[in-house]
Amino acid sequence: MSKASVLLYITVGIFVLFLVSYSPKKTSHHDHHHHGGHNNQHHRLKLRSSFNFKPTRHDPIPFDPLVADMERRREDKEWERQHIEHSHPELASHDHESQPEGEEFMDAEDYLNDEDKFNVTDRLISLFPRIDVSPIDGYVTESELTEWNIQSSAKEVMHRSQRDMDVHDRNKDGFVSFSEYEPPSWARDSGNYSFGYDIGWWKEEHFNASDADGDGLLNLTEFNDFLHPADTKNPKLLLWLCKEEVRERDSDKDGKIGFDEFFHGLFDSVRSYEEDNHNATHPYHDLPEGPAKQLFAQLDKDGDGYLSDVELLPIISKIQPTEHYYAKEQADYIISKADSDKDGRLTLAEMIEHPYVFYSAIFDEEDTDGDYGLHDEFR
Repeated sequence: MSKASVLLYITVGIFVLFLVSYSPKKTSHHDHHHHGGHNNQHHRLKLRSSFNFKPTRHDPIPFDPLVADMERRREDKEWERQHIEHSHPELASHDHESQPEGEEFMDAEDYLNDEDKFNVTDRLISLFPRIDVSPIDGYVTESELTEWNIQSSAKEVMHRSQRDMDVHDRNKDGFVSFSEYEPPSWARDSGNYSFGYDIGWWKEEHFNASDADGDGLLNLTEFNDFLHPADTKNPKLLLWLCKEEVRERDSDKDGKIGFDEFFHGLFDSVRSYEEDNHNATHPYHDLPEGPAKQLFAQLDKDGDGYLSDVELLPIISKIQPTEHYYAKEQADYIISKADSDKDGRLTLAEMIEHPYVFYSAIFDEEDTDGDYGLHDEFR
């Protein structure tokens, strides 16, 4: 770190001494009613407490690595419990009896809510210089916060992939073969009509496309790509995603996407892309289908009136949202909530002023008057 950077953070550190009053303190029930207001309510920090083998939504990324680590350990225990129920039901009842449910989880939450051990203001002061890196200027921008979220997300995703790989790597050689892999139980039990199953998500073509070096085995990076293909850099796998989109959207089964199939399926997924790139003087612009025709014409490189799998490559990240998409969405949300002066970036003071944008919290029951419930911001 340069001398200028050191001086900058010394200055910021001195300034932060004046911000101690922003630190979220535990106020009493009497104090809350005496001051009467939302900001004086006592918040209890929360951890995520649910896990499901069948994906339902993309959960926000924990902002703080310490919280992320606690949630990972909590999720690992729940994953193990559900894995035993699915794969070894004969052991499930014994396992449930031997482990008091939620005891360690509550200990972790108690730790988060003990200000002598975990002080939100101190954590934000500690994390700020780790986020403010490009450039180091005393502000956290949308791009810096997005990059922070991406790094956190990558760690979460790889952790889960390693956990799944340990299950499927039956001969423990550090690789997964197609014969070792089998679809998750929720996909198998639903038959050929479950999400992904009917479009080849769990089939050999997908496996082979994920096998970047073509050795017939998936290492951890390839297995992670197999489970999360939208984030891959592997061109074979990206093309496979495009082929799957053609198969799914190709209602007349001619092996390509006509305009009607594009307009009534894919276009809604990529509308934001078209809005950023369409030409207002295009002859189709004033028609109801104008923006869709504009984008279709841009993608149809050979001008045959259809889109092939290769021609979908420029928009596949819009059809299959990546971790970058979610990381940016989360960063935009955080800045919209904590940016007091609306300059599009965050100072340390603004972060300290809005701590519960960064940490999930719930109002204690004794401090809740009925108008306030769960306060579950991005973490």
